[in-house]
Amino acid sequence: MTNRNRCSIRWAVAALLSAIVALAGTPVAAEGEFASTTIDLGVVVRDVQKSVDFYTQVVGFQEVEGFSVPADLAADAGLTDNHAVNVRVLVLGDEESATKLKLMQLPQAESQPSDNRFIHSQLGFSYLTIFVNDTTAAMARLEDAGVEPLARGPVALRSPLPEGVYLTVIRDPDGNLVELVGPKADD
Repeated sequence: MTNRNRCSIRWAVAALLSAIVALAGTPVAAEGEFASTTIDLGVVVRDVQKSVDFYTQVVGFQEVEGFSVPADLAADAGLTDNHAVNVRVLVLGDEESATKLKLMQLPQAESQPSDNRFIHSQLGFSYLTIFVNDTTAAMARLEDAGVEPLARGPVALRSPLPEGVYLTVIRDPDGNLVELVGPKADD
């Protein structure tokens, strides 16, 4: 890969990062108003083990120590209507600022699925973007897991975005949209 392509990929990553609503990370010291410039993303799922398996085995996250929130604290904070929450935490990388995906299942609650047909099907958070180093390797993991990309993915980004970067959209076990963005190692 040439330096120009690397710069183009870095530009694409920077441009796409500004549009991402679902990247998360551990708080780190930052200047200004915020203690961290990344966020954690919490997702309520139907089957937490199935989702953990998907995000670790198919996407490539690693599981780290999770945590629990007692029912009274969750209620006092406005998180739940008096349901305890057990959170499984997944990360992308070992850095303190690595993306954190917090998965939780509340079987006693009557959670309703989101309308995830398309990113515009509902208001609110719509998808998760994960930047990969090798779309070919990501596609191999998807195939091994029996997960097929939506539409014609992976598709090459078009001008004015940089050449050699591909977008693959998949669905997690609850139907949430997940984008995988990156180059192919064989390009």
